[in-house]
Amino acid sequence: MIAIIDYGMGNLHSVSKAVERLGHAYAFVSDGDKLMKAEGAILPGVGAFGDAMDNLRERGLIEPIKRYAASGKPLLGICLGMQILFESSNEHGDHTGLGLLPGHVKRFTGDYKIPHMGWNRLEFLRDENPIFNQVNEGYVYFVHSYFLQPGGENRDILLATTDYYQTVPAIVGRNNVYGMQFHPEKSGSVGMKLLENFANLCETALI
Repeated sequence: MIAIIDYGMGNLHSVSKAVERLGHAYAFVSDGDKLMKAEGAILPGVGAFGDAMDNLRERGLIEPIKRYAASGKPLLGICLGMQILFESSNEHGDHTGLGLLPGHVKRFTGDYKIPHMGWNRLEFLRDENPIFNQVNEGYVYFVHSYFLQPGGENRDILLATTDYYQTVPAIVGRNNVYGMQFHPEKSGSVGMKLLENFANLCETALI
């Protein structure tokens, strides 16, 4: 079973329907004990970084998510869910994230349209990663005003990037923790195949 973490800020319907279409069992989870029983977990997110962390804190989910990640079972953050995997963000003030991956989230700045919204092409950096099994580079759907800056010493976490007036991290990962800045569930065949590969990793995870 894949746990879709419900903390009041995720697009639960579209994510759950995508997992269902792939033929995998799922459950909405807002309890730490139930989370630990799952073979894999998805942390969706829509909205602001600070609000997301406040909601996780109010529901007592911060430490359970950290324990879950430490268990070695697959965890996937989507959109805002990816951003809060990192150390901090300057969205509407300075906020501390889950710290499961190294890096900081900052706002796009420049004379171009913000938010970054629409279809952009992925460029795979580490296509040997199992998340890319039988996936061709293609276009996926982004909606975000903030993006990850991993820092030079941590660029090994970058699995795929896209270009939006600069290089933008699109897929990140280290060990069992993954993040996708775009919405795979809204990204056609490329996104669905990436999501399927993550679900397959969940099936083979040690329980």
